[in-house]
Amino acid sequence: MNEILDFVKAMSDPDRLRIIGLLSQKSFTRAEIMARLDLPLKEAADHLAYLEYVNAVSKIGEAYTLNDDKLATLAREKLAKERPSFVPAEGMDEKAQKILKAYLNADGSIKQIPSQPVKLSVILNYLVEHFEIGKNYTEKEVNSLLRRFNEDTAALRRYLVDAGMLNREGDGSRYWRTGR
Repeated sequence: MNEILDFVKAMSDPDRLRIIGLLSQKSFTRAEIMARLDLPLKEAADHLAYLEYVNAVSKIGEAYTLNDDKLATLAREKLAKERPSFVPAEGMDEKAQKILKAYLNADGSIKQIPSQPVKLSVILNYLVEHFEIGKNYTEKEVNSLLRRFNEDTAALRRYLVDAGMLNREGDGSRYWRTGR
């Protein structure tokens, strides 16, 4: 991961990108790079040192060369990897699986609380499965459990109560999962 972050940092500077563009044509010395790109000595040296650090360029003698192989390898091995996604439980209907995959991160946390009732219902059914039937929870315990999924615990708690999936005492001192 650090290698990717270093690479992204290297590519996020316009002057480093200009250096890479120049070196994609042929090898150049630091003096030639400074002259062609109108860069001060310190900036050129700093940029080239960082590009060397991330292996985007190599210095052979006095000339700098672009490491095409390194850039291609990084793109192929690191940047092109499929990002992990949430895998729903077996036996769930296809529509619910699709909604969970769209709204949950790989770790099962909620990316975004859906506003559409059908999608929200799928997310709430997913959440309520983490509460035990017959067990009493304090509001603090409910919030702690819901925080694992999303920071907006008040909204999730309210949605679960409004949907009849969780019941609560009028003063909010006790919550419990319903059988629904």
